[in-house]
Amino acid sequence: MLRNASAASRNTVSFGHHLASSEAFKTLFREGMILVEEAAAYLDGPGRQESRVLPREDALAYASESMRLTTRLMQMASWLLLQRAVNEGDLTPHQARTDKHRVNLTRQGLATPAEAFTRLPDRLQELALISQRLQARIHHLDAQLYAQQAQEGGAPAILNQLATLQAAFGAARA
Repeated sequence: MLRNASAASRNTVSFGHHLASSEAFKTLFREGMILVEEAAAYLDGPGRQESRVLPREDALAYASESMRLTTRLMQMASWLLLQRAVNEGDLTPHQARTDKHRVNLTRQGLATPAEAFTRLPDRLQELALISQRLQARIHHLDAQLYAQQAQEGGAPAILNQLATLQAAFGAARA
């Protein structure tokens, strides 16, 4: 059984790595970079004009939400660029995991209460909500990638547990 567990671990397909180098990742990458560009264009242009005519309280909410949006997008763009570097061979998966390179994604919710959020310009609301959905997709992929990488160099956790059980019960039979 232990030999089978070792053989199975060598034949395990890394779903996270496959997904990160797939067309789905390329699509996610394009969506993320387009969203960064759209948000920057909006915040530097029409958004700036729209924020100037908002009442003081809404202008503060606009500033908070735009900063949160920018932070969320910069984290996601950094993560996407890091994964692309791994996919293109510029970094190894191990290098990407080091503190020097690893992007620690934090969940960035909305900065304003729902009531205030609905008073913000429609385009800012749209960008914030789209970025949250994209963030959730990236968090999911990040969890898959780094869970798989944590198991590199050995059998996946379930196979390790099976080998431990086999050793324990095998020793008990002897």
